[in-house]
Amino acid sequence: MGATQTFSSDVIFTPSVKAAQTRKGSRAAYARLEEKGSFETRITPDLAAFIGAQISVFLATASRDGQPYIQHRGGPPGFLRVLDDKTIGFADFAGNRQYVTLGNLAENPKAQLFLIDYAQRRRIKIWGEARAVENDDGLLAGLMPDGYRARGEQAILFTVSAWDANCPQHIPQRFEAADVAAALGERDRRIAALEAELKALRAKTTP
Repeated sequence: MGATQTFSSDVIFTPSVKAAQTRKGSRAAYARLEEKGSFETRITPDLAAFIGAQISVFLATASRDGQPYIQHRGGPPGFLRVLDDKTIGFADFAGNRQYVTLGNLAENPKAQLFLIDYAQRRRIKIWGEARAVENDDGLLAGLMPDGYRARGEQAILFTVSAWDANCPQHIPQRFEAADVAAALGERDRRIAALEAELKALRAKTTP
């Protein structure tokens, strides 16, 4: 039998982790965090907005014997759906047909979602349990992004146990190509307008 979970952060702060924190000198600080309520266990409006804006997510699973696996999933904003304050769902698109995530979840439901916004230098870690729902056309259709060219094979439903936000330290600031292109396009339009305005002024002042 495992140790009784007292705090929501115990989902990752196992006795072995706490021993390492004690040895390295950080256990007292995390003990104070636990006393103040530890990690959030429900999806807040702020987290829901962050999830809904993402176009990329990493899903971590493990086999029964603990072999880890990380799968990337992407889509348009909104492909990750907050279904209620404990549940996130998304359509699992057809890919390379290895089905490692599907196999892992069949024998070990423990999972993690890792979301990172490079532009805002923000990352969120969400722990919980996930399950694949096959042969539910209605659920899958409801999770498919409108107009997105992909084939959904099954739905993934993720039940949140706890989540935490990291500080921005060491996160490189990067921007999406579409956002950069839009900013450059706006700059070029502004330059063209200023050049046209300058040309008109010169025409008025030229004898």
